[in-house]
Amino acid sequence: MRRDGGGGNRDSRGVEERHGHEPGGPIDGDDMRPLIEMHSSDKQDGCHSLRGQTTCFWLRAFLLNEAIVDHIHYAGGTILGSSRGGQPTDVIVDALEARGINVLLCVGGDGTQRGTHDIATEALRRGLKIAVVGVPKTIDNDIQFVARSFGYSTAIDKARDILTCAHNEAKGAFNGVGLVKLMGRDSGFIACGATLASQEANFCLIPEIPFALQGERGLLAALEARIRRRGHALIVVAEGAGQDFMKDEETGVDASGNKLHADIGLFLQAQIKAHFKTAGLDLNMKYLDPSYYVRGVAANSDDSLLCDQFARHAVHAAMAGKTDMVVGHWNDSFINLPTALATGSRRKVEPEGELWKSVMAATGQPVRML
Repeated sequence: MRRDGGGGNRDSRGVEERHGHEPGGPIDGDDMRPLIEMHSSDKQDGCHSLRGQTTCFWLRAFLLNEAIVDHIHYAGGTILGSSRGGQPTDVIVDALEARGINVLLCVGGDGTQRGTHDIATEALRRGLKIAVVGVPKTIDNDIQFVARSFGYSTAIDKARDILTCAHNEAKGAFNGVGLVKLMGRDSGFIACGATLASQEANFCLIPEIPFALQGERGLLAALEARIRRRGHALIVVAEGAGQDFMKDEETGVDASGNKLHADIGLFLQAQIKAHFKTAGLDLNMKYLDPSYYVRGVAANSDDSLLCDQFARHAVHAAMAGKTDMVVGHWNDSFINLPTALATGSRRKVEPEGELWKSVMAATGQPVRML
């Protein structure tokens, strides 16, 4: 699990409520146990998500019961913890088999769900009766055939607050420019959603829509024209936008194998300052990167409802013996989605779709900045 946003704890609580165990008791493997967390650590009492299933079988595991989950839905993040990939699938399945675990619910985004598929495939290869079910959890909202993953609505709520502050700062300064970088490694749903919720942004930059910096149709010229005309501007940029400008930078990959992106926020900040200096224009610029604020808060009401629904459908699917699947949500219906289909590609903002056209109308930015 990577992008906790609102809802990790809310989903854990929902799973426990669907299963309905009495409090207490060690893990004995005789029946389904809801959302056990294990995590390798330098300390013997370390406990977080899947990582502990790989090398340290002596680590403490605990049962989610009514007493443990009673208040967790009021807190941000997740009591399960989060981690990147890199754990051997065969060792994870060894641990599930050794502990007698016959249901595994994997809560997270595309990386987590790729792991879900690998675990389910290995369990099936061994002939083990283990139901492995994925629950889509990413504020990036980029899982295929999941119209909205939980955490996204909460992220939009908090991002809108940041945009409001950035707009106020920009508007209150002479030639003020607010630049806000939001999460969105490969898909720009958060940037688009926050832009529409705020209605204050003048430029929205996302990975799916290329743009130029220089030239009469580039971003810098459009920004300068906006400042000369109105005296202030607000720019929203997704973290994965404009990576072509920094393609020579060595960024490497994270533990899950995802390519790390160069910092488009700092790059744009430097480019905008240099442009205005060359143009002989004063500039009062504020740069905000609220990534962890946006993802580390408790779920809002909308996400809390969605969490409850995802949790219920995940438990029902697992108890019915379904495996190698993700709970999807498409055309206003919950579906049992093959994991390979959910992770085969990433959901993107459609350049000709209604969402991006709405962003264009809200910002008033040029249709093409190339």
